[in-house]
Amino acid sequence: MKVNIGTQRRARIEILPLIDIVFLLLVFFIYAMLSMAVHRGVSVNLPTSSSARIEKELLLSITIKDSGDILLDNNRIPLKDLAWFLELKSKERDTPGLLLFADKRVSCQLLLHVLDQIRMAGINRISLQTTMESQP
Repeated sequence: MKVNIGTQRRARIEILPLIDIVFLLLVFFIYAMLSMAVHRGVSVNLPTSSSARIEKELLLSITIKDSGDILLDNNRIPLKDLAWFLELKSKERDTPGLLLFADKRVSCQLLLHVLDQIRMAGINRISLQTTMESQP
């Protein structure tokens, strides 16, 4: 049996399986990022709408619970102090707008008082959040 000592096989790094794995990881992380919804509000029973869509660029969130409690980014705020807190938060974050989560059982009067406080704080981009209406 003849053994060739002088010839060595060079190790090869196969690049195609590496590229496949990188693309699979990329797809996994893209889907993971897309599934993360921007939701800083407290869980309330939202009204439905046939044209509902998610606003992802807004940073502040206000939640009005059915009990009448008002929460700014999960912190309970009295209605009379809401404009002051909103001004403070919007200066900290350079906020382009606001997400408003209102329970469907909240009175229109309370909702309008909250909207007045938001406008007094100088925030003009308000997105009233709803859930998608189920089609029959």
